[in-house]
Amino acid sequence: MIRVIFNQKGGVGKSSIACNLAAESASRGRRTLVVDLDPQGNSTHYIMGVAADELKDSISDFFEQSLSFNLFNKEPSSFTHQSPFKNLFVLPSNPELEFLERKLEAKHKIYKLKNALRTMESEFDEIIIDTSPIFNFYTRSALIACDKVLIPFDCDDFSRKSLYQVMGELKDIQEDHNERLEIEGIVVNQFQPRASLPNKLVNELIEEGLPVLPVKLSSSVKMKESHQKSKPLVYFAPTHPLTIQFGELFTYLSECEVEA
Repeated sequence: MIRVIFNQKGGVGKSSIACNLAAESASRGRRTLVVDLDPQGNSTHYIMGVAADELKDSISDFFEQSLSFNLFNKEPSSFTHQSPFKNLFVLPSNPELEFLERKLEAKHKIYKLKNALRTMESEFDEIIIDTSPIFNFYTRSALIACDKVLIPFDCDDFSRKSLYQVMGELKDIQEDHNERLEIEGIVVNQFQPRASLPNKLVNELIEEGLPVLPVKLSSSVKMKESHQKSKPLVYFAPTHPLTIQFGELFTYLSECEVEA
């Protein structure tokens, strides 16, 4: 199953959610791959730590080889790397992604990622794609390649406006490129249960019929500490309330997948 984490608003926790859901999956014995499509490489550094800067094969190398015909092109799986954590793998980002984008668009390589990830589905139980907060070539490639998309929402009016825009763009992708694409739900992130505004915004989204997931992720400094240590929460603070929430979210998503 291929899942994308996407919102056009920055700072909503896409990388944190992608990596911690992937870590939950891996900790439960599932071979899990994180595909980092953001040139900033936050997911790559979060999972790989200082080793991230030494990785030779990256997602940009994969895309670059697609621009020229070569009988000896590497298989997509050869660009993946084992992380320090059991069952958790990364297809790392690279700043070169930004420079390749125009060439890839010009040569109509929008389905290249889809074809590659489909060949790796037999190798991984879960594939989670982290995207940049821009609806660009790479984001469209990810949405065309995936089965489901999670939309992080961080309980402010700017995020709400972005949410409506994202929903419209996802509908266009469904109609034009990927009929199987399913909006898995809206993940309420950095939630403050005692504050009135977050509760008001979330309740209004639910009243509008939007697919707000029942598990909410709290705001905690523990997340920033885990970033600094390059350890997703299930490894860094396994009994912390936020870690437990990620576990509940992963369980909920898995149960919905089985029911479907």
